[in-house]
Formats: sequence, C-alpha cells, structure tokens
Amino acid sequence: MRVLFCASEIFAYAKSGGLADVGHSLVKALSAHVKICSVMPFYAFMDKNVYQQSSIKFSVTLGGIEYKVDIYEAMADGVKTYFVNSSILSATKCMYGDENGAYANNDIRFGIFCAAAVELAKVLQADIIHANDWHSALVPLFVKRAKLNIKTLFTIHNLAYQGVFDKSSLARIGLEDAYFHMDALEFYGKVNFLKAGVIYSDALTTVSPTYAKEILTKEFGCGLEGLLNAHKEKLVGILNGIDESIFNPQNDAALCRPYSYETLQKKYENKKELQKEVGLRDVKKPLFIMISRLVHQKGFDILIESLDDFLKEDINFLLLANGEDAYRQALEPYVQKYKNFKFLSGYDEALSHRIYASGDFLLMPSLFEPCGLNQMIAARYGTIPIIHGVGGLKDSVHEKKMKCARGIVFSQPTKKAFLLAIKRALRLKKDEKRFNEFISFNMKCDFSFKKSAVAYYELYKKVLS
Repeated sequence: MRVLFCASEIFAYAKSGGLADVGHSLVKALSAHVKICSVMPFYAFMDKNVYQQSSIKFSVTLGGIEYKVDIYEAMADGVKTYFVNSSILSATKCMYGDENGAYANNDIRFGIFCAAAVELAKVLQADIIHANDWHSALVPLFVKRAKLNIKTLFTIHNLAYQGVFDKSSLARIGLEDAYFHMDALEFYGKVNFLKAGVIYSDALTTVSPTYAKEILTKEFGCGLEGLLNAHKEKLVGILNGIDESIFNPQNDAALCRPYSYETLQKKYENKKELQKEVGLRDVKKPLFIMISRLVHQKGFDILIESLDDFLKEDINFLLLANGEDAYRQALEPYVQKYKNFKFLSGYDEALSHRIYASGDFLLMPSLFEPCGLNQMIAARYGTIPIIHGVGGLKDSVHEKKMKCARGIVFSQPTKKAFLLAIKRALRLKKDEKRFNEFISFNMKCDFSFKKSAVAYYELYKKVLS
C-alpha cells in the first residue's frame, strides 16, 4: 500500500499550528504500517540549499494557464517529504498571508498545490492520497474529475477554516460552472474549497471522536452541518497524539534539567530557572501557563474577562502567544497592572518546551477544539491541564475518571465556570500527595500516535477493499 500524505505544513519544515505536528508525527507512526511519503508546498522562507532537487518535473494547467512545477525533497525520521515549488505558490514569504491577512491569490496558490500533489501521486503510483484541511481539499475533486484509480481520504483539522473565495476562483482553478451549486463547491454565492474534500473523498475523518459528533450540529458545524450530515456515513473521528520522542522531559535538550515522574524535584528546578528568566517572583506560588494563538477560538475573551479575579489569586501566570493585535492590546494593561503576569508575544519552540516543563497548570479555555495537542504535551511534562470540555479536550482530559490525562474540566465557556476551575486547581495544589499523583499518572500515559496510526491504517484498508 502506497500513501501520499498531503498537507500545507509539516514540522520541522514549516509550522503555524497543530497541523504541522500531525503532518510529522502521524506520518512517522504510519510508516510502520504502510509505504508513505509526504508532500507540502515550498515556501519563499525555505532555503533551497537545504533541500535536494528531485528529478521529478512537470506542469499543471489551471484555468488555461500552465504552471511549471519543480519538486524538492528531504528525508527525516525515515520519511521522505516532497516539496512543490512553483512561481505563484512559492513566491510568498508567509504560508497563508502576511500581517494584513490572507493572500488574495490563495485560491490559485493552493489550487496549484492540489493539482501538483495529484500529478506527484501519479508519478509515485500512490494507492491513496491523504489530504488535510482546505489547502489540499481540491485533491479528491481533481482525482475524481480525472477518473484516476487513486482513493482519497480527507481529514478536517479545524472546520472554522474553509478556504472561501469569490465565484471567479472557479475559473482560475480550472473548474466548470457545473461545480457551482450547493451540492458541490457553492457556498452562499462563493466557492468553498473545503466542501470539495467532504464531498469527493472516499473517506472523511476529523481529529477526535467528540469533534466528529460536534460538527454535525449547528453550534459547531460552521455552516456545513447539513453537508456533513449528508456524508456522515463516511465520517470517523480519530484522536490525534504527539511525538513522544520530541516531547519527552527525560531527554529534552531545551530543558535546563531533564526529569521524569521519579525525579520531580528537577521539574521544580526548571520552574525556578524559567521564572528567573522571565521575571516572575516566588517560585513556590502555583505557576499557570498558556501557550496559544491569540484568536477567539482559544477562549481569550473568557480569559481577559477573568484576569482581574484570576491574577488577584496567590499565583503566577505566564502566557506565550501570537496572533491578533486586538487581543495583544487588550492584554497589555494587565501586564502593567500585575507583577505576577508575564505575556511573551510570539512563538519559540524551545521556549515552549521550557514553559511546559515549568508549569503547574496549563490553561485551555477554548470555545471549540477539534483535538488540541497542548493538553497532551503538558500532561507528558507533568503540568496538569485545565480545559473547557469540548472536542478533543473532552476526549483526552478527565477530572473524575482514572483515564489519560487527569486534569480540571469545566463544562460551560463562562467566567464563572473558568474561575471555579481555577479554585479547584488551587485546592488540588495544596493537597501535595494528590497533586503529585495526578502528575505521576499523566507522565506515565501513552499519548503517542500509535493508536491513531493503527486506526488510519485500518481505514486505508477499508477504502481500498
């Protein structure tokens, strides 16, 4: 069985969020079961000298225009990744858009990527293309349209991002007006790329069992709940995992003191070093951490509404986040007002590891969360998750059950519920024996992609049968 995994970002080549981590870790785990390689765009910020140019070359034609494609390649963890290099696709410095928003030509950029991925699959004689999110959602449509003997699986990582463009995009990506109706790509007078993945794929997945149920409802369906219900017979929720070789406190080079559940004093030493680094006092206080994107989805409205009450507690709070300026500006007055709050704007991978290793509690008040990886990483580092019980958070964090991981769960996305969860966390911290039991239990959990890889392998076999 030959599988081509198609994604817009893959760690460590390019990353803006969890999709990149899945693109690395899931494919690595799948390589134990199938012959698999990956394909992603070659972006302008990538250094061509680092990659090997492949002998594979071809052109794709969209909307009557021919686009030449060069392929680069690299090998990591036993998996080969191919990179699609084409003038329009690869000319931009950011993946999806600059500080002013999405690029106006993202439709043709990712249209080229999808067409190129299908051509590459033909060259590699792939049996299945596993496409991910709207950036590669045209792949199943292009395969069906060309009547190729290739099966497709499409995974929704976040339904909130759908790739919606003006109707004129249809002609630019070379599709006929026959595709502009509600049972194809039309979406309130526009063109919706993600619909192509839902409709034309042979199998449809999302990244947790609970999220697979949630997206069938009006509350979480983002306007596509009707379409998803029409295709629910092929919809499966498979919980993501993490790469435990990367997220391992016992040998993490980013930490000043590697540790295990048997040497938790060294976790405390990491906390002491980090608080000194960022300027937080009193290492004995509970340290709450949050590593996130500054967007509405991640619960920042609830957090900001609660900050005055939260920061008056005898705690420290460290936030590492990058995203929307409005949230950044809303947070700044609290940084000035409270000495026990530090906000680090931006993202740094090594720093994030040190923060995970130093925290007592991780905050994830997300309004919705398809899966989430932060809660698994935090638990792996002995930092107890505090989560809003939705999506993959609900599937992976449990307050009243002895299941992986153990944490604090609140069921309503409100200030009151959030602050009550903080109170429960503080009571837990005071009960040293029970607090350490939570930590030890979580650090022994299996958060790897092994189970996910087996589930995808079985689904691949089903699609091919």
